[in-house]
Amino acid sequence: MKEWQSFDEIVRAKGMWLIDSNGYKMVDAVASMWCNVWGHSKQELVRAIATQSKKLQHSSMFNLTNEPAERLADKLVGISPGMYKVFYSDNGSSAMEISFKLAIQYWDNIGEKNKSKIACLENGYHGDTFGAMSVGYVPQFFGKFKKQLFSTIQFPVPNKYRIPKGYTYSDYQNYCLDKIEKQLSKDDKIAAFVMESGAQVAGGVVIYPKYFQKKISQICKKYNVLLVLDEIATGFGRLGSMVQYTEQKSIPDIVAYGKMLTGGYLTMAATLASKKIYDSFLGEFNDWKHLFHGHTYTGNPIAAAVALENLKLYQKYNLIKKIQKTSKVFERYYEEISKLESVGDIRHKGMLMGIELVTDKDKKTPIHPKKSINKIFFEEGKKHGIYLRTLGNIVMLVPPLAISENDLNLLLNRTIKTIRSAQKLF
Repeated sequence: MKEWQSFDEIVRAKGMWLIDSNGYKMVDAVASMWCNVWGHSKQELVRAIATQSKKLQHSSMFNLTNEPAERLADKLVGISPGMYKVFYSDNGSSAMEISFKLAIQYWDNIGEKNKSKIACLENGYHGDTFGAMSVGYVPQFFGKFKKQLFSTIQFPVPNKYRIPKGYTYSDYQNYCLDKIEKQLSKDDKIAAFVMESGAQVAGGVVIYPKYFQKKISQICKKYNVLLVLDEIATGFGRLGSMVQYTEQKSIPDIVAYGKMLTGGYLTMAATLASKKIYDSFLGEFNDWKHLFHGHTYTGNPIAAAVALENLKLYQKYNLIKKIQKTSKVFERYYEEISKLESVGDIRHKGMLMGIELVTDKDKKTPIHPKKSINKIFFEEGKKHGIYLRTLGNIVMLVPPLAISENDLNLLLNRTIKTIRSAQKLF
């Protein structure tokens, strides 16, 4: 914290650009923390907020409902195969906490009270609240809270760049899957397997091998374990498909959405569950099967209204096809980026790229400068007119989904210049 004596004040934004109080412009290379879809000041979304704010700003969903939240729930279920009902919250961490509670209480509700353990992948990330830290335990972020976290069963995940000695990439995938199957086959207390859908994002942009998620889904079904998927950062087009689990051919029991749900304009998240999960919570009052959970801003009508308009724009502008085309721009820069002195690996899918920085390409040694990498890249990026954030030794490129090919070319060229200038400071 001591490194940051002051912060640039962003006063307005337009399209892909953030503009500070001095009039300086930066490309928003991280989509304002991975949530912006259309760029800033998209008039349709601004109008949706203004129109709804004149009718109903907020109304509790405790014993009540509202029309935008109802319509949005229908839309979300409509695009999510296998899902039946929606539970709203206001951020991704909360959406995942709800997912864990639903999964554990499901088994209690149907009389299998011993099934209460949660299995997950090493290096996963599901948020910063205590349940989310427990399931998505990243030692570098959460080590100071380890004693307060509940225990989980963690399994390794294949990272093509860092495969243990003695394994091929294919062999290590099979090793990971075999380990999962052996544990699930013998431990009947596991309630749910939780994983990010398609890729681990905050864990360093680890793209799953083909069929990896599908096979985990099959193992879960085989051994009667619920599959809980986190699509907060990976759904809604970030990896090139609207609902990532459909591409992965792995229908979950519970899935969470967030970030891009409102186009990045207001805070909202949603946890969706299958009919089997929902039905287990139905009962007489004294059965105590209901979920004791709720948020003040659950189903906020303004957030729901802008989310509805956002989903409408996906169809109107055929955004998923546009992403699939535009994302090929990243591929043109692989060779140039990989030749940079400090770049060890490039991982990319859809509108997501992670560039891993190392001090020794042969030994794959992560860089550890005295000054934080995040600080270095923020300052050097600003000099080149881009807003960058890193996670550990990974440079993250997560632009607004609707970025044009021209703007993406500009972003990648400026990123290369930033890495070149930054690596002199390591």
